[in-house]
Amino acid sequence: MAHISSGNGFKFDRPASPGVVRPKGIVGKEEALRMEVDALNKIKREKRHTLPATAPSVNPLPNPSVQTSTSRQEKDLIVFSESETQKKEQKDKFEDIDLEKLTKEELEKLLLDDSFCVSQMTRPSSLLGCNLSASYPGGHAFSPSSFHWTPTPTHAQTPIFPSAPFPKPPCSFQNGFSPALSTFISLPAQPTSFLSFTPIQPPAALVYPQPAITPEMAKLFDKIASTSEYLKNGRSSSMETELGSVKSLEPMPQPSEPPSISRFEWLDLDPLNKRKEVEVEEAPTVSSGPFVEESGTAKDPWDAVLLDEPEVVGNGTSTGAAVTRSQSLNIPATSTDHSPGKQVNKGSTNVLSKYSILEEKEVQNLEVVAFCEDISKLRSKFPHDDLATNPGYVLSPVITQRDAGGDNGGSVKVSIEISDSQQPVTFTCDVSSPVDLLIMQALCWVHDDLNQVDLSSYVLKVCGQEEVLQNKHSLGSHEYVQNCRKWETEIKLQLLFLSTMRRDLARTAEDDISPIVLEKYLGLVERPFKESVTREGLAEYLEGYHKQVNLCLQNESTQYKTVDNVVQSVKNLCCALDEVETPAISDAIKKLKRSVNLPRTRSPEVSYASPVEESLTGLTDAVYELAKLYLRSFCPTTPGCTMEEFMEDRRDSKEASGTTEHLQFTLFAVHGIPATWVSSFEKYYLMCALTHNNRNLFKPVQSKKVGTYKSFFYHIKWDELINFPISVALLPLEAMLSLSLYGVLNQNANNSPDSNKQRKGPELLGKVSMPLFDFRRQVDFPSPAVDVLYAGPQENGCPDPQSLDPLDPGDRSEIEKLCAQASTFGLSRADKQLLWDQRYYCRDYQHSLPKILASAPSWDWGSMGEIHSLLHHWPPLSPVSALELLDSKFADTEVRKVAVSWIESSSDDELADYLPQLVQAVKFECHLNNALVIFLLSRALGNVNIAHYLYWLLRDAVQDPAFGQRYDRILGVLLCLCGTGLRTELEKQTRLVQLLGALAEKVRQASSSTRQVVLLEGLERVQSFFQKNSCRLPITPSLVGKELNIKACSFFNSNAVPLKIALVNADPLGDEINVMFKVGEDLRQDMLALQMIRIMDRIWLQEGLDLRIVNFKCISTGKDKGMVELVPSSETLRKIQVENGVTGSFKDKPLAEWLRKYNPAEDEYEKASENFIYTCAGCCVATYILGICDRHNDNIMLRSTGHMFHIDFGKFLGHAQMIGSFKRDRAPFVLTSDMAYVINGGERPTSRFQLFVDLCSQAYNLIRKHSNLFLNLLSLVLYGTILQTKQSFVLIESSLGSVATKFNFFIHNLAQLRFSGLPSNDEPILSFAPRTYTMKQDGRIRDASVFSFQKRYNPDKHYTYVIRILREGQNEPQFVFRTFDEFQELHNKLTILFPLWKLPGFPSKMVLGRTHIKDVASKRKVELSSYVHNLMRSSTEVTQCDIIYTFFHPIARDDKTEGVEGLSKTPVSPTTGRVEGEVKLSVSYRNSTLFIMVMHIKDLISNDGADPNPYVKTYLLPDPHKTSKRKTKIARKTRNPTFNEMLVYSGYSKETLKQRELQLSVLSAESLRENCYLGGITLSLKDFDLSRETVKWYKLTTVPYF
Repeated sequence: MAHISSGNGFKFDRPASPGVVRPKGIVGKEEALRMEVDALNKIKREKRHTLPATAPSVNPLPNPSVQTSTSRQEKDLIVFSESETQKKEQKDKFEDIDLEKLTKEELEKLLLDDSFCVSQMTRPSSLLGCNLSASYPGGHAFSPSSFHWTPTPTHAQTPIFPSAPFPKPPCSFQNGFSPALSTFISLPAQPTSFLSFTPIQPPAALVYPQPAITPEMAKLFDKIASTSEYLKNGRSSSMETELGSVKSLEPMPQPSEPPSISRFEWLDLDPLNKRKEVEVEEAPTVSSGPFVEESGTAKDPWDAVLLDEPEVVGNGTSTGAAVTRSQSLNIPATSTDHSPGKQVNKGSTNVLSKYSILEEKEVQNLEVVAFCEDISKLRSKFPHDDLATNPGYVLSPVITQRDAGGDNGGSVKVSIEISDSQQPVTFTCDVSSPVDLLIMQALCWVHDDLNQVDLSSYVLKVCGQEEVLQNKHSLGSHEYVQNCRKWETEIKLQLLFLSTMRRDLARTAEDDISPIVLEKYLGLVERPFKESVTREGLAEYLEGYHKQVNLCLQNESTQYKTVDNVVQSVKNLCCALDEVETPAISDAIKKLKRSVNLPRTRSPEVSYASPVEESLTGLTDAVYELAKLYLRSFCPTTPGCTMEEFMEDRRDSKEASGTTEHLQFTLFAVHGIPATWVSSFEKYYLMCALTHNNRNLFKPVQSKKVGTYKSFFYHIKWDELINFPISVALLPLEAMLSLSLYGVLNQNANNSPDSNKQRKGPELLGKVSMPLFDFRRQVDFPSPAVDVLYAGPQENGCPDPQSLDPLDPGDRSEIEKLCAQASTFGLSRADKQLLWDQRYYCRDYQHSLPKILASAPSWDWGSMGEIHSLLHHWPPLSPVSALELLDSKFADTEVRKVAVSWIESSSDDELADYLPQLVQAVKFECHLNNALVIFLLSRALGNVNIAHYLYWLLRDAVQDPAFGQRYDRILGVLLCLCGTGLRTELEKQTRLVQLLGALAEKVRQASSSTRQVVLLEGLERVQSFFQKNSCRLPITPSLVGKELNIKACSFFNSNAVPLKIALVNADPLGDEINVMFKVGEDLRQDMLALQMIRIMDRIWLQEGLDLRIVNFKCISTGKDKGMVELVPSSETLRKIQVENGVTGSFKDKPLAEWLRKYNPAEDEYEKASENFIYTCAGCCVATYILGICDRHNDNIMLRSTGHMFHIDFGKFLGHAQMIGSFKRDRAPFVLTSDMAYVINGGERPTSRFQLFVDLCSQAYNLIRKHSNLFLNLLSLVLYGTILQTKQSFVLIESSLGSVATKFNFFIHNLAQLRFSGLPSNDEPILSFAPRTYTMKQDGRIRDASVFSFQKRYNPDKHYTYVIRILREGQNEPQFVFRTFDEFQELHNKLTILFPLWKLPGFPSKMVLGRTHIKDVASKRKVELSSYVHNLMRSSTEVTQCDIIYTFFHPIARDDKTEGVEGLSKTPVSPTTGRVEGEVKLSVSYRNSTLFIMVMHIKDLISNDGADPNPYVKTYLLPDPHKTSKRKTKIARKTRNPTFNEMLVYSGYSKETLKQRELQLSVLSAESLRENCYLGGITLSLKDFDLSRETVKWYKLTTVPYF
């Protein structure tokens, strides 16, 4: 729809009430101009009090609709007539009427005169409180509080709603609405509900302000308008008029607190308050919006009276909603008679009070009423005077940490501020000491006798933060204390008496009794969906409709004209209700138009209703049924409604298991389609699916393909009976009906002759889902009138595990293997069948319950007894394991309820870690009121931290196009529950975020030269916000800022141009607060990545491994904006490298030098290096597991204390950036040579690198033990808006897979790093030469020739060519070794250096078949020999150039070989000289497989004193045929190699292995001789306990070499 604000440059007419059509008036031009001038002058002379304006909009922009009275003269107020006679009659009639002296009673009498046509009057545009289009009646104007309306121009949530033949309560469904429940088992005449299709791409929201108007201005316009309308309509019976078109429909607002004029008087009583609208310019219509068509001039209004069918259009458009054909409802008796023949009461009461039917129980959303009642009961369990659940302050989070000895335990220094002491009390205590003990020690300084002191009345507050330590927990378990120890900063606390503690967030007695009104506090919430018409707005439309009906019945002679106004008012009402026109309304309109032309013969003796009256009665019934259906589907409930009112009208019921009918329903139409669809799509169809647990219960049914129809509006009409041949008795309670709307593209839409060649398939336009059974577990049947109740089957008995027969060993082994898998992902059909068949045996594997339930063959009614019995007899799962049962594949209400009961055992601090996933899991609930929502709200009631984070998560979830309205209601309940104090804080945070978001966007859009000026101007506006109040920050409620430090604020020069915001801490004992605010990027992925890393850190800490991970907070505060905590004293690696003058990628020392600058003492530098090793290990494991890509030196940061951490997680779960067809990130982790330099303490590998590798291995294996937790957490958000592809899940599954080779690849890459020294100052001209050499340095070469070739294995098998060189002055030749690729590099660079010289041809590199074989090497030797021979006989410029002498200069590898002498020697056998060193092995056995992990070797020696090239070879003896040979890869030039390679022996039983010996040999790979033996060991496997892993160092000895 088009929503055009008054500030957009369009002139827009605004009729007073729906349906009022304005013809032209008749008055003289001279008299009109005189009257207008006199009236304007009178306004300038008189000074009167103006009517209070309506509540201001939350839109911070100025109101463009408010104009001064003088600006009105720019627009004509009167239509000038050509009839001078009528002008004179009009003037005579009003000569003696003084409007100033006219009383209210006289005015009312004049207005009720049937000769005065009220229908022609309209109010001035300034009287309107909202400037909205026809789609929105703007009832919010009646609310004393401001509102924020965010409609969508293309019907983001356009409803599918059918008419209903009987009143029925609503039910929620999965897209977030709560419509009336459809009955799908019926005859063709049955009710359905409002459904809204989820749009594929919802548009942005708009906000409309509210203008104000003075009564004087309105009175002026009324006076002028009335003089022209009276004679025109009251005295002329034969006048021909042209019906004007209504360009927009807008509501009549109600001032918030009118002092002297009642609402009814201002809005409806006085027709003189209606502006005469003339010469209105036609406002341009938006193609996608609903519009009201003009009737045209000189046209018979009854041209289409006899048309039986609406216009059919071949192609159509819509986002809309399915409607079922049904009969009309009987209107319940109300206090207001809305019969068309009765004049509307004109008393001075609220318009809504006249239509009490709009507030009665049958138009309420019954599910919301029940939900609010349950919330009230929940709140009563948390009274405001219970300090345990309502402390009013933030509790410091606690992280349980296992003491692993060393630095994790021990003592810490604590400084405590005491009010009675001038100096802080400082002492040392153990980290395991409870907080109560610290309080006691602190009180010893101020109290002599502690027996008189109540320790429980004191708390320790964290200095600089508004949070309090938990008295019953140990000091070291608090996150604040752990961070202080991590940063090695002082632990600063403040001792406070509980009564003096600031409790501004506590709930009060008034909060405990305040009503639960969902919409009350949602004014600042941004909503992507179109807000529904309110009851007040709907009452306004009904008021306009009844006025037209009354006018139609007053004068039978003009009914053929006034009926048009009635039809127009109905059209306006339908347009406001999302362009829905029910079949009942269509039929009533046809009947009304026919009845006007029927003969009007009436006998004076008999009184009966005319055909027009009967038709209007039927039309009124249809209009009210549409209004009631809309209200109970979309509108908030009326405060004060209780379930007791609904219980009185309970109908007969029967159990669903006793029914035999199949599921069927009538699919009528989709309404509210956008205009763009009409020209884009030729046909439409719906796919109707019946689902449960995300699986189809039956094959989806496709409707017929139809085009668009046009009556009032375009719609897609099927009127088709859809039948599912499945009995209702077999359906599970949570069965969902899903409708997906598809459009078939109009192939000729682009007028291209070749359009059919690229014919596209159907396009998904929208979808919606709803449960068959409502929240009361019932379905309403229209005929017979009976409620069908769902009653689950009786649970089956569960056998005692001790009574089960022994399980087959093969099956037990297979079950053990399946239960050990991290998730259900990847289970085959046979696996699931085995698990279900042996489900009772699986109780030994406690955490296998989700796999068992996922393997259930059916979830129909008959299977639920067995499933629920298994569920209730299963041992309780841990909270993290129970998370999986909240996934979308478990829709069963009982399963989810039991899962929540198991999660309830988690603490608030543990729950906070999983809160984002729990909020996402709300999507998978069938109804609004469920165990998960109640659990989350109960925890929010008892903990400020939970309530704070839940608020921001729900605000973000409201943006979901499909489930936004469900989250909107939960957010409304949360704001009702949290109390005035916390609610005020959250509103302040929201305003701060809005200010920062607007400023960040301005800075981002500004040019680089003006950004600083724009920033400073915007910061002043933010500073004015802090002048009124302090504010807690969205990233944590513990941090409170009182003002900006503008001098320290700036922006970052990255693509998003985020702001750096520096805040002065409200606590004088705290440090400055620094945060980053970013717009233009979705921070939800950053939130998810940081959450996963934080959970990994907690797992490591609980297992006793402290990797000193840097955790910082990040929160998404809206669409593409959010706040991030800044870590102090940290820089990016890029900035560190630039500061140290790095110009290339070969420098290894910048990080070490930067750390030494901030840690000059040796012990400080060692501590910083240790921090670097630990944090680097944690980062490597985390980034590998999570697939964090796009790693470069701008998003890796280093703190001055040595802690490394990653930022900016936009590329997550393997979504790497691409360069062409290649991923930019090819390594599974980032570990550069400068990082390795810090780890090793130099250029060469040391035992510190082995520590780093061991930390990586230990960290990875600990996460593997908890892999199911991460898979569960990620699967819960896979369905949401953060991650949408299963590839992400597959990546995590593979990186955490049970196959050890996955990790071996990761760790082996760590072990094979190169640690090269610094290059020389001279840049090498050949890649393999360390520097450039000249003829002057080496002596002139007399001759060079290829002597032979040799096979090498460094690093892989290849051939190298031996070159014999003779120089002047040397008798003995030199030998150098070069590969074919190095020869080719020489030739390529010679070609560049000497483009004009003729060089010898170089042999082709292309070889068909294998390259590294002897035949190829032999052929190339001949070719290379010829090339060298010809090259050395070229011109002297070539033969004497530096590149030639650099190529032939001996390098390190040439000196290590033995030249020609070595070639003539026979290979040397392995020596048995001195052997030293140790090897670290891990030996384990599982699934008939022996695993030998070769981890490290240290302190190796070689006979020649050079660094060896070690590798490991193993055998299982006896092995006469050498079939058990296994080898590791070669580690180059090291005495302390790290392998971390797994050598696997499969198919060996334990009995067989006990008879074997493991022989391990360490050898050094040599190029020109046989490999050298460095030592070995022989281990008897019978000495090992193969039931567990054995990790041990073994001394190398001289053993017989096999």
